Amino acid sequence: MPSDRVRRFLAVLSLLTLFASAACADGARPAAGSPPASGGPSRSAPPSPATTLSSPPATPSAPPAPKTLAWYLAQVPEFPPAPPPQRVQLPPGSSVPLWFRVPTDQKVAFITIDDGALARPSAVIDFIREAHIPVTMFLNSPAAAAHPDYFRQIEAAGGVIENHTITHTSLPGRPYAYQKHEICGAADKLEQLFGKRPTLFRPPFGSRDANTLKAARDCGMIAALHWRETVDKGKVRYQTPTKVVKPGDVLLMHFRPALMDDLLGALRAIYKSGLTPALLTDYIQ
Repeated sequence: MPSDRVRRFLAVLSLLTLFASAACADGARPAAGSPPASGGPSRSAPPSPATTLSSPPATPSAPPAPKTLAWYLAQVPEFPPAPPPQRVQLPPGSSVPLWFRVPTDQKVAFITIDDGALARPSAVIDFIREAHIPVTMFLNSPAAAAHPDYFRQIEAAGGVIENHTITHTSLPGRPYAYQKHEICGAADKLEQLFGKRPTLFRPPFGSRDANTLKAARDCGMIAALHWRETVDKGKVRYQTPTKVVKPGDVLLMHFRPALMDDLLGALRAIYKSGLTPALLTDYIQ
């Protein structure tokens, strides 16, 4: 039988063995947040897959409804920039020159709109402004006086106001004094309304005689303009068999209900001919 001393030693040895085993077990457990032992599988839960925020599929935008402003704007060709204008030489004399086309070889053409009494489509103002259409308006002074705000808005959008007489009557064969009153009276009124005296003149119907061109000069005009193409209801009518807008050509249309179509028709014809629209007053000064 072992002695008491031996029994006490064995008991102490057993206790020490138990404490050592517990310490080893605690030392093998990794601390919180520590990575797993090298080579061992991770016991942490796999990360959740990232949530993908996908936008709904894009809905193709519907084309603009026909004959709306957006539709007209979408139809405007993309023109090359207009060249720096080369001013034309004005001939001396007691009468103004009458031009069917501006004497220039630059690749430009000129859009003109006559009268002003019959119709004034409101969308035309925005169309000219948004599409940057250079237009010259030959106005009868009573129409301008009756609707000055309309024409001022086109002027603010880049248009220019010029002279088309008072009553739009045919001038050839009329006395010089009568013709001078028609031209000077319109110029005076347009200057009063818009703060700038016209310098370009278009005789009504394109009709003129020697008195017409002399009276125009005496009223301060520097040139009279005819045309090479007319535009009505969107259709361009050519005055030459080639059916092409040539450099310097003047296109004529009127303030009518279909003016939006006329402007678009003119722009397409100018583009098809390899030209760019420009302002008459940039060339004739």
